[in-house]
Amino acid sequence: MEGAEKLRIDKYLWAIRVFKTRSLATEACKAGRVKLNGQNVKPSYVVKVGEVYSIQKGVERKVIQVIGLLERRVDAKTAVQFYVDQTPVEETYAYKSVFHAPVLRRDRGTGRPTKKDRREIDDLKTDWWEDEPTA
Repeated sequence: MEGAEKLRIDKYLWAIRVFKTRSLATEACKAGRVKLNGQNVKPSYVVKVGEVYSIQKGVERKVIQVIGLLERRVDAKTAVQFYVDQTPVEETYAYKSVFHAPVLRRDRGTGRPTKKDRREIDDLKTDWWEDEPTA
C-alpha cells in the first residue's frame, strides 16, 4: 500500500479522498484543475513525495503536499496521514460564505407575488448583488 514506486496523480487523489471517484479525479486533471507549480498535470503524471499540488473542486480550492504514497482508497482518518493540507485559512472558509447569502422570504398565505411585487423583489436582489453602483 505505502510502498508504491509509481503512482498516477488521479489514482492518488482518489485514494486520499479528494475526489469521490477516480473518473472525477481524471476529469479534473484533464480540465486543468490540478496543478503542480502552476502547471497543469495530466492524469498519468507520477506523484512524488514532497510535491505540492493545488486542486480546485467547484468553488473550493485545496493545496496539499504529498508526504506518503497511497495506492488503495482507505478511510478518511488513514488518508489524512498521507498528505498535509496547506490551504490558506482565508480560502478554507471563503467558499462557505457564498451559501450564506440573504434569502428573501414572503409571509405564508399571501399568495403569488403581483407583477409590482416581482419588480420590487428583482430590484432588491440586483441592488444587493451588484458591487458597483449603476451610473
